[in-house]
Amino acid sequence: MEFLLALASIMMVNIVLSGDNAVVIAMASRCLPPKQQKMAILWGSAGAIGLRVILTLVAVVLLQIPYVQFIGGLLLIWIAAKLLMEDKCEENVEASGSFMAAIKTIIVADLVMSLDNTLAIAAVAKGDYMLLALGLALSIPLIIFGSQLIIKIMDKYPIVVYAGAALIAWTAGEMMISDHKIGPVIHGVFPEWLVPAAITIGVLVVSVWWKKSHQEQGADSGAKASHSTQQ
Repeated sequence: MEFLLALASIMMVNIVLSGDNAVVIAMASRCLPPKQQKMAILWGSAGAIGLRVILTLVAVVLLQIPYVQFIGGLLLIWIAAKLLMEDKCEENVEASGSFMAAIKTIIVADLVMSLDNTLAIAAVAKGDYMLLALGLALSIPLIIFGSQLIIKIMDKYPIVVYAGAALIAWTAGEMMISDHKIGPVIHGVFPEWLVPAAITIGVLVVSVWWKKSHQEQGADSGAKASHSTQQ
């Protein structure tokens, strides 16, 4: 009974903590063909769970290293902006390259996002690695089905893409202010909510500006090419 209660607790923790992972997987794989999309979700989810198991074994030590969370937060900001800038799927990108890029993005993002999540899971497992592995393995369907659901929502409501990027950017801000070295300095200067909010707004504004400027450049190039053809 105690084992089952602990397993149920790990499942609940994973339901709560896997939401951002499902968002990353969904955003990274949404532009792939249907068959490759499913494969990217499967491999990305498996990699996410595998990384979480490994990180749980070293999380307590790893998170004590100064600047790890701050650097991880910076990396996550780049991932959020990259996913948003690639909002419009490029048809001229080879499918194999897109597939590998999606897998790479999923693995890197989950590696960063799992650093602080694994502490909660390790605390529930209380050193029982069999219980930990079983609980995390059972969470794979949660991430897979969650990713597929988010992709369908994004296809129907493109504005959700921006919400997903905002969630990742906010997570990055929270990681940065949780760093043992830099976090206290930030807390001493700014309110706790200000840094994640500023990063989220910054990622959205810069990404929208970047996309708009590139669209204008593309339109200008197209107009010049058309003019040259006519001449």
